[in-house]
Amino acid sequence: MLPFVRRVCLVAGVLALTATSRPSAEAPRSFALTNVRIVPVSAPVIERGTVVVVDGLISAVGPSVAVPAGVWRLDGDGATVYPGLFDALSEVALPASASSTAAAPRAAGGGAQPPSAPVARGPGDRPASTPWEHAADALRPDDPRIETWRSGGFTTAMVAPRRGLLPGQGAVINLAGERAGEMVVRTPAAFLMTFDAGGGFRSFPGSLMGAISYLRQVHLDADHAAAAEEAYAQGARGRARPEYDRTVRAVHESRAARRLTLVPAVTAAQVARAVRLGREMQVSVGVYGAHEGYAAAPLLERADVPVLVSAKWPEPGRDADPEADQPLRVLRLRDKAPSTPAALAAAGVRFAFYSDGLGGPADMLAGVRRAIEAGLSRETAVRALTLTPAEIFGIDDRLGSIEPGKIANLVVVRGDLLDKDATVTHVFVDGLVHEVKARAGQKGRDARPDRRPTRTTPAEGATEGGAR
Repeated sequence: MLPFVRRVCLVAGVLALTATSRPSAEAPRSFALTNVRIVPVSAPVIERGTVVVVDGLISAVGPSVAVPAGVWRLDGDGATVYPGLFDALSEVALPASASSTAAAPRAAGGGAQPPSAPVARGPGDRPASTPWEHAADALRPDDPRIETWRSGGFTTAMVAPRRGLLPGQGAVINLAGERAGEMVVRTPAAFLMTFDAGGGFRSFPGSLMGAISYLRQVHLDADHAAAAEEAYAQGARGRARPEYDRTVRAVHESRAARRLTLVPAVTAAQVARAVRLGREMQVSVGVYGAHEGYAAAPLLERADVPVLVSAKWPEPGRDADPEADQPLRVLRLRDKAPSTPAALAAAGVRFAFYSDGLGGPADMLAGVRRAIEAGLSRETAVRALTLTPAEIFGIDDRLGSIEPGKIANLVVVRGDLLDKDATVTHVFVDGLVHEVKARAGQKGRDARPDRRPTRTTPAEGATEGGAR
């Protein structure tokens, strides 16, 4: 796949890609993918064309694009190029502690309680709250899951901690880079809420009602703290200074920035509750989960709420008794959940897919195929994996489609991306190429290219001054 024309061998091994996840230090970030089918997502498909990348950014796209002087010319031999895929909510590259749902209780002011401290017994204790934590500060570039997902065509993810009621703030990252700072595309990108405090019923908030009451109280406290700080700033003399609470401060700053607040909701009733909470808390709310979104699509459209749809469809447990009686509502949800994306699309609701703990990209794409079988168009499915999540997180000016000026996150595929037998062969992240490790049984040129790139030469009307 991506057989490179062998006219001259200027630098041995520059793009004679190996099965390693790290690109060669000499790999060019300026090149032209020629003779490829292009799916820009934001525009009609180009059946045969060229994508030019200069310094890691897309420079030109079209059926008859002039290749600049000095860049590598890579013949795609009719392969298809898509924008890099985007997992809209993930825990890849985050340490395991950030994804634990059981959070330790928190002391007043948001600090961690020492082991001997009493359990949280009221909203003022700020239990299970770490909203000041940023996913971008906890990234692990050596996480082996990065290569797993990238090898399946995923170049980007919105990653967020999932521990506690207010676990922290998410970041959009590229799935490549030797240092964490090289991975970050936007931070913070979203503010996450859950309804799981951990600790059970022995501590506050140990129930769903308690969790919702606590979250409401935090937002009311944020209102009060903001008003108190403003009054104190206008005249501190003779006033008691406001107490600093980093939980409340983080909530207030996120809300003031109109940052997307993601609220979990699976059923239609939970979706309605999330919309109400967003209105009460005066936040820009988004919903994640949404398996019963097919029954809530009109509400979501009216409220203009974006949705992250879990590609992990509800199924019976691995050890479940197949003969056991199941409630009708459970059976209905299992049957109709994959129709949610089609229903959201028909209602005009913005939605994107996320992995929700699935083991790898093959599992996630299998989930997307189930949505296609349930009525979702392939074009909309591709958009929900590329441009729509970029729009939801406010970065569609730099990611999500193949357009000039955007980051060169590209996926080269032999076949249709969403076909089960499609082969993702090369992935470009920030303009650097990563070859996909050959799967078991994969042979021939689809397993590993054996030819090298051609650089545009002066004989072709070019100069070598811009070579990388």
